[in-house]
Amino acid sequence: ELRYLQTDLGTQSLYDVLQRGREAGGRYNQQERALLVKTIRELPNIQMRGARGLDWSCCYPQPEFDQDSVLFDLNYFKYCFLKATGLDFHELKLEANFRMLAKDLTAETCDAFLYRDFQARNVMIAPDSSVSFIDYQGGRKGPYYYDLASFLWQASAKYPDKLRRDLIAEYYDSLKNYTEVPSERHFTERLNLFVLFRILQVLGAYGFRGYFERKRHFIDSIPPAMDNLRGLLQNTTAIDAYPYLKEVLKGLCELPQFAPREVKVTKRADGYKTAESNVYTPHPQDGPATFSKYDGTGPLVVRVFSFSYRKGIPEDESGNGGGYVFDCRSTHNPGRYEPYKQLTGLDEPVIRFLEDDGEITTFLQSVYRLADAHVERYLQRGFTSLMFSFGCTGGQHRSVYSAQHLAEHIHEKYGIEVRICHREQNINQLLRPMQYVEKKR
Repeated sequence: ELRYLQTDLGTQSLYDVLQRGREAGGRYNQQERALLVKTIRELPNIQMRGARGLDWSCCYPQPEFDQDSVLFDLNYFKYCFLKATGLDFHELKLEANFRMLAKDLTAETCDAFLYRDFQARNVMIAPDSSVSFIDYQGGRKGPYYYDLASFLWQASAKYPDKLRRDLIAEYYDSLKNYTEVPSERHFTERLNLFVLFRILQVLGAYGFRGYFERKRHFIDSIPPAMDNLRGLLQNTTAIDAYPYLKEVLKGLCELPQFAPREVKVTKRADGYKTAESNVYTPHPQDGPATFSKYDGTGPLVVRVFSFSYRKGIPEDESGNGGGYVFDCRSTHNPGRYEPYKQLTGLDEPVIRFLEDDGEITTFLQSVYRLADAHVERYLQRGFTSLMFSFGCTGGQHRSVYSAQHLAEHIHEKYGIEVRICHREQNINQLLRPMQYVEKKR
């Protein structure tokens, strides 16, 4: 009787969780970075512990990473991508460099489990933020560098160089718990070789799926993969040992169809810290800055109040001592006219009066500029609370209109949580984070 255990890992992958960071051009927030660190530190566990006692002959279709499999992938790149670009090259010279690269990639023996397709889509995230790995049926015996290169140079991920370096350091530190590791310099040199190989391998797959099978997703993945190749050629000497391959790849990067292109990115819209470190550059004589223990501990929440000056400025319950307070009393007051006395700044007749008059619009344009600069810096620093208050004579017309419009402006532009309190009207509203709203849909 056949029995097996099965675990429901849910439907949310790491790739899903990182969507906003990708769309923002690689500006991952602190929560996303924490998941990346957790994932990359867990990788040596399956690579090293997973290899113990494993019968490699059961690995299909290949039991081990060897020169033949390397040459297969390099020729896949040559025939399915390189030739399809129309670039002229000398096949025998390129083949000679391919063989040199294959020999170098397999020069060191390693008894690790090579996952083969380690990427964000194959990492599942549970509600408690624990990670699980799937889709390793193509695994085999091989060097651990391969999976690290595969994950960090995934074309669509757009990991910034600084984040890559941080994750490499995390992996290196975690690997020490499972096996003896080489020096950092040797580790980096070997890793760069596998990054080169992985990029060529991926371009071969994209060429076949995109150029020949005409699948849009793979065609769209070619530009970021070429960006990875261009960055590797500029930032490492690993390829210098293969001069003709380097010449061909430089020529490939210079083709008009692979010219760097500007990619439209979106603003982060969840309120979490995005700056990697201190956003200020202090004078050397001042020494390092100190930071609040609350920096980066949660999402930014903006609170916007309307109030009557007769009843005092709203108290800041966060303990930060308050924020901006704007005096709306210089603008034309609809409360002086009988048709509007029983209405508020939320009612259409009052809104029409204020906007037709125009003074409030000019007033708010200045407010928006101040507020935007403040919100963006608070997001960078990882602060969690920001307060704006608008006061007028009775807290009914101009202040209500201004508070409502600033709240909606911030929510629409940054997608973060905004809490509105029209104090004298006993009206409270919550504008939820865009991320929450999208999930509810």
